[in-house]
Amino acid sequence: MVTSVAPRVESLASSGIQAIPKEYVRPQEELNSIGNVFEEEKNNLGPQVPTIDLKNIESPDEAVREKCREELKKAAMEWGVMHLVNHGISDDLLDRVKKAGKIFFDLPIEEKEKYANEQVSGQIQGYGSKLANNASGQLEWEDYFFHLVYPEEKRDMSIWPRTPSDYIEATKEYAKQLRVLATKVFSVLSLGLGLEEGRLEKEVGGLEELLLQMKINYYPICPQPELALGVEAHTDISALTFILHNMVPGLQLFYQGKWVTAKCVPNSIIMHIGDTIEILSNGKYKSILHRGLVNKEKVRISWAVFCEPPKEKIILKPLPEVVSEAEPPLYPPRTFAQHIQHKLFRKTQDAALSAAALK
Repeated sequence: MVTSVAPRVESLASSGIQAIPKEYVRPQEELNSIGNVFEEEKNNLGPQVPTIDLKNIESPDEAVREKCREELKKAAMEWGVMHLVNHGISDDLLDRVKKAGKIFFDLPIEEKEKYANEQVSGQIQGYGSKLANNASGQLEWEDYFFHLVYPEEKRDMSIWPRTPSDYIEATKEYAKQLRVLATKVFSVLSLGLGLEEGRLEKEVGGLEELLLQMKINYYPICPQPELALGVEAHTDISALTFILHNMVPGLQLFYQGKWVTAKCVPNSIIMHIGDTIEILSNGKYKSILHRGLVNKEKVRISWAVFCEPPKEKIILKPLPEVVSEAEPPLYPPRTFAQHIQHKLFRKTQDAALSAAALK
């Protein structure tokens, strides 16, 4: 059994503490914007995350098909995040995936520790908790399980949970169907930029190279939710991210200068445009800043699948077709690995500046 590097957040949450440890407390400038997520989800004032009905995404009727595709493109340009409904993946399969993940997280911590990752040695797949990667040493109120789920030949089945028995089958099938959905979305986004239908998918690695990485996020009940975040504000580095959740609100998007709480839409899959597509589209499609709130009443679980290009093989830069004299490239050429390093470096720098400003 691998020894855990830090106490799991679940252990802290179930220990009966009334106050959270200081390393989980957010800096003052963030605390001003953290409210009660249940109250915020009820709020109908202001902008709402768009819901896109994909039922007609491949309709034989051109006008009907174009209307559906136009709505997806508009949401990708204005928000960079949306609820997808009628996405073609059965409610039954979504329920199986969610049930399997919940049963895994319901196991005793010592059982889950058998799957623990070792972030320090670079073994990031498995069960874990966030290590501090910023100057302030802050931690997020979550545990997680992370593993590559597609393509099949790149999976490491030795770290896939054996309990519950349906975990492997449900997750395999979900990854396969999600990969099909990703192709449909890439097609629409390509056409939306005036490109050939298969262009964006090819630019992010195609069927052979695009990696689907699943992260099940487990946000335990928090005694002081007004002081903590389940996941701090960030944009996704992926090309696309698809998210399921257990219908407990928590996702917030930074839209037009304000934090907007996403409502829970039954049987939907939340989809984010990631940095990779923002870069390729030269900023036409948005990778929106988002974060996760926690609460003191209900455990929140989300299943995020990140569609990522290969780390070194592809140079990410705005495509020549979307660049002009009037719209010069907004991003320098980088590999995906270099983009990750750039974001980590910038985050560490920002945290150091914030810490210095507070002194």
